[in-house]
Amino acid sequence: MYSNYDFNQAIEGVAYAAMWTVVSLILAIIGGVLVYFLFIKGKDLNLSAGLTKLRDLLDFKIMLIEPILKILYLVITIFVILISFNFITTNFLSFLLTLLLGPVIVRIIYEASLMLVMIWKNTKIIADNTAKVKENPEKKKKMEDKEN
Repeated sequence: MYSNYDFNQAIEGVAYAAMWTVVSLILAIIGGVLVYFLFIKGKDLNLSAGLTKLRDLLDFKIMLIEPILKILYLVITIFVILISFNFITTNFLSFLLTLLLGPVIVRIIYEASLMLVMIWKNTKIIADNTAKVKENPEKKKKMEDKEN
């Protein structure tokens, strides 16, 4: 059956995996802290346009979720429509329900998740405008005059 050699090899494999996991965790913590303080929060850096975009991406000023959600919506909708044809031979009613209601349900779920992205965008715009008004007191006075 199993020899002692196979058992020892398995133990060594687990030990190496555990050791590499610990080393990886320590390196990831050190690297994450260094990248955060030296690259993301380093305000005095003169960066190229590509590195500036990378910094904005790592600082979550650029969000990737919106294009990913759009692609997922299209893929899942096409999948639901195509999979509905699988039901033609078994149950025509389930085919029609899947064909008609499937894309509607996918759209509702997509719109609900996209609302979170839109809330984030609008909040970001409000925060940016508030910061601009705080920096420029003349604008604040003009806005107050418009209100009165």
